[in-house]
Amino acid sequence: MADPITVFDRQILKLRRDRAATRAQDFNFLFAETAERLADRLDDTTRSFPIAVDLGCHSGELGQIIGKRGEIEQLYQADISQRYAKAAQANNAGNTNGTIVADEEFLPFAEGSLDLIISNLSLHWVNDLPGMLLQARRALKSDGLFLASMLGGETLKDLREALMTAEAEEEGGVSPRVSPFVDVKDAGALLQRSGFALPVVDADDLLIDYPDALKLMRDLSGMGESNLVAKRSRKFTKRSTLARAAAIYHERHARPDGRIHAKFQIIYLTAWAPDESQPKPLRRGTGQVSLVDFLGDVPDKNN
Repeated sequence: MADPITVFDRQILKLRRDRAATRAQDFNFLFAETAERLADRLDDTTRSFPIAVDLGCHSGELGQIIGKRGEIEQLYQADISQRYAKAAQANNAGNTNGTIVADEEFLPFAEGSLDLIISNLSLHWVNDLPGMLLQARRALKSDGLFLASMLGGETLKDLREALMTAEAEEEGGVSPRVSPFVDVKDAGALLQRSGFALPVVDADDLLIDYPDALKLMRDLSGMGESNLVAKRSRKFTKRSTLARAAAIYHERHARPDGRIHAKFQIIYLTAWAPDESQPKPLRRGTGQVSLVDFLGDVPDKNN
């Protein structure tokens, strides 16, 4: 039985990432796209970050973008997979200062040692996200930046529903497939609970076009992003189940041209390690503008 806090099988995650690293360039399109979007958010800051860590670096897609930018002097890449770390180093020769094999759940960084922690589509597989965020905040210097993207709960909802329906039909039961991803509403609260200041959370949907659901499932396997729920069935999914899932997906969601969209919900988290220089909210009762003056007279609901 899985421990109550062990929602995801991190050992299988490591093995799948090791395997994905051997063909990363064939399947890294999602990581590359979100890396660009994450880098755009970094550009919105006017700060410099002498020492930065790319946490969960995959094959170095984010490092290839931000490693060339002047606001970062030293960039280190870290991943739970040794093969991914080696691939990231090879793909970013000259852009980064080295790679580290590190588990996001046990950060190996000294307290107050980093100016920036940036992470691209890795944190959705962390079991204890509040604990990980607390470690990240402690590793940052005062006024250091935490910037991350992660998959949200609306990701691949149509595929999960099709697989569950097909499994019930073909195998007489359903194994756990729904990952308890964080949602937008809760993400800001998690950042505040972890001691971060000025948290900002937003999300967008990335739609990727596919000829059918089988191609989508092959891509997920190639990325190392298939089901990692610890209590999932350990049996291989039957081919008939996969074929039925693809048929259900097509029946419910295909466009007139026969193709489908796969939706990935991307949640972006931005927050800062506390510092005295940061703006503070005004004390209650110190406002200088009346809400009546600002909003106008409130109509009497009895009239």
